[in-house]
Amino acid sequence: MLLTKASEYALLSLIIIAQRNAPQDVDTLSTQLGISKSFLAKILQCLAKENVLKSFKGARGGFILAKDPKELTIREIVECAEKKPTVIFECAPSITSCPNNRAEFCKIWPFFNRFQNKIDEFLETITLSDIVKE
Repeated sequence: MLLTKASEYALLSLIIIAQRNAPQDVDTLSTQLGISKSFLAKILQCLAKENVLKSFKGARGGFILAKDPKELTIREIVECAEKKPTVIFECAPSITSCPNNRAEFCKIWPFFNRFQNKIDEFLETITLSDIVKE
């Protein structure tokens, strides 16, 4: 799993949004974070589409959290920002569905599967609230 700038920018933006009581606009966030306005807008729109954020139009528009920060897991945020599941290896989800017909002699799939499960559990246990507190 490669966490890209999209995940980083999503998390940084959500931290700022979580700390404010008013909607935050893309212009302000992109300036504050020193990142591309158009790229950030795409990320925030995706987060709004997935009900992580609520968006408001107009002069006082912007984004606010749609959920309590304690309910937003890092896994949910990253998967939305990356637009794909948080997988660490490009393999079959189960050993029996191996696309390369290596299931009977594959020795690494069980290891990668345990590793994936640990990462999933870890990302599910950390919330936006946990990060904001640090």
